[in-house]
Amino acid sequence: MQTTPVRLWDLPTRLFHWTLVLGMGFSWFCAETGGNWMEWHERSGMFLLALVLFRIVWGFIGSDTARFGQFLVSPAKAFQHLKELTSKATAFHAGHNPLGAWMVLALLLGILTQGVTGLFATDDIMTEGPLIGLVSGKTAESLTSIHHFTFNLILLLAGAHIAAVMFYRFYKRTNLIKAMLIGKADWPAGQTQPKSLAFKPAWLGLLVFAVIYALVYFGIAWLGKL
Repeated sequence: MQTTPVRLWDLPTRLFHWTLVLGMGFSWFCAETGGNWMEWHERSGMFLLALVLFRIVWGFIGSDTARFGQFLVSPAKAFQHLKELTSKATAFHAGHNPLGAWMVLALLLGILTQGVTGLFATDDIMTEGPLIGLVSGKTAESLTSIHHFTFNLILLLAGAHIAAVMFYRFYKRTNLIKAMLIGKADWPAGQTQPKSLAFKPAWLGLLVFAVIYALVYFGIAWLGKL
């Protein structure tokens, strides 16, 4: 099958995706190992919180394929996309497909919840979130429970996401992983290519993340002293 390379993903979006994967894995490892690693769990949690906040901002000011307004559709249209899944034809979209878009939103909200609740969480032994002093013990207990529950929910969502990517790879012969790695998709010659897409420079994405990370880091440090 003849294909044409078509650019779909900018560097900031790709870096976000793979850094999030590595960061979540590292944060889980730290929590499971415990001890002094919990200090790194807290650090990685703040980093991931900043990373998700960056993606939310980038979803409004970033490249076309990164913008929520470009790929989010109504739930009804997302379910209509299920009909396309029965075909074995290679199927790329100019960004996330309708179902994948809602998965992205669910994962972002889940990880955002995980990051925020972690700021107030406690294991009642030696580890406390940096903002636990701002809430009562009962509230901290509730937020800790949400923190643990949300992680299990994220695992389910991530599992569904990976299963969908594998389905596309082996059933529909669509390599979504390669596209997210190099930024370009092997677009089928007979399929209409997306209209001209606008991409923001990588330096802008890195600058936005740096500003957000600084705000998160120093903001949490300031709130922790209240």
